[in-house]
Amino acid sequence: MKLFALIVAAGKGVRMGTGDIPKQFLLLKNKPVLMHTIEKFHSFNPKINIILVLTTSYISFWENLCRKYNFDVPHTIVEGGAERFFSVKNGLNKVPDNAIVAIHDGVRPLVSFDTLQRCFSIAEKYGNAVPAIKCNDSVREILEEDNKIFDRNKIRLVQTPQTFDSELVKAAYSQPFSETFTDDASVLEAYGKKIVLVEGNSENIKITTKADLKMAEAIIL
Repeated sequence: MKLFALIVAAGKGVRMGTGDIPKQFLLLKNKPVLMHTIEKFHSFNPKINIILVLTTSYISFWENLCRKYNFDVPHTIVEGGAERFFSVKNGLNKVPDNAIVAIHDGVRPLVSFDTLQRCFSIAEKYGNAVPAIKCNDSVREILEEDNKIFDRNKIRLVQTPQTFDSELVKAAYSQPFSETFTDDASVLEAYGKKIVLVEGNSENIKITTKADLKMAEAIIL
């Protein structure tokens, strides 16, 4: 089956506090975060078809960055939507049937090859694969006027790429949008399908704050 990577980078990154520059375009080891993310998939398998979803107003900005940094990894650019749901849906329109598609956050450049291999292999076998890691911290549940300890062994921290049989995930994304759709797994779950969790990697952080960016700089080779 053909492999696709749908990289979602249409966010504005307001929590980063960097003004007008979204976090996916900030420099990580002398080039934009998003370039590291795309290169990770291309290095894993140069035959992967890469689809990049960007906010319309930043497409020319990205194209200028590609020229500036001589970035030549092949990829197709798709316009994003008002919500992540619609950005993913727009990207899926470029994915054919009979394929496996990994939907990934553009600001997760540290996903490992092992995680990618698990996601693609399990998704091909079971229809979906969602990477997750155990929670090492103590967890408390917030109640109306109180809080109590919660068993952290029942918690998993979900990552991307959330990977799917293309026909299945496109069918799931034909549903009307709901505020309960926090990620692609929640869309598939609302469609009535069981989610298959696979092991992620702890370094696969989502760069959301300045502290995350510093952490990524310390980790990345």
